[in-house]
Amino acid sequence: MPTLDRHDDVFVLDLGDGENRFHPDWIASVDAALDEVAKATGPRALVTAATGKFYSNGLDLEWLSAHTDRHDEYIDSVHAVLARLLSLPVVTVAALQGHTFAAGAMFSLAHDFRVTRSDRGFWCLPEADIDMPFSPGMSALIQSRLAPRTAHEAMITARRYGGSDAESAGIVDRAVAEDAVRSTAVEIAGAQVSKAGATLGTIKARLYGPALASLHGTAAPRD
Repeated sequence: MPTLDRHDDVFVLDLGDGENRFHPDWIASVDAALDEVAKATGPRALVTAATGKFYSNGLDLEWLSAHTDRHDEYIDSVHAVLARLLSLPVVTVAALQGHTFAAGAMFSLAHDFRVTRSDRGFWCLPEADIDMPFSPGMSALIQSRLAPRTAHEAMITARRYGGSDAESAGIVDRAVAEDAVRSTAVEIAGAQVSKAGATLGTIKARLYGPALASLHGTAAPRD
């Protein structure tokens, strides 16, 4: 399960050492960690990271197939945690040490910055290959964070982007050696700790207003 630690002014949320799929308990744990970061005071930023082969492999399809009666509730909870991260009033950086797929890729896009390893690991939106359309909220999130050409290619072709290709496409901000992924993310976050607070939260809410409205299932505000 995810665990939250603090190193000086940078919170580090470790998502786990497995596939880090969005099981309801995993989502609740991440949401509780975001609560703690949001309620803290003073300079601060957030890095999310993981250990092992995966950063996150997305939705917990096994759980979902066993609880089809809770499908809408489950997707709403995924939307909520994506929206929460997208609008968090601190600078956020994803340290992508391994495969980042589907909802895990969307989770990474909800961060302000992304760092990945340059040698191995893929970032991918496989929905076109697995016959699972993006929800309107997920589509809005992806399109708000990627250039139109990249969003089109990633969503339509289910391309698997290696680290350097992801950097070239603007999906990630930095592609570095494996042993530098987390430290680089912490360095980026550490340089932005003074931005934390209500003003940053307002900026994000207005910057991503249409995507947040779609994730929350409400009409986008006019102004």
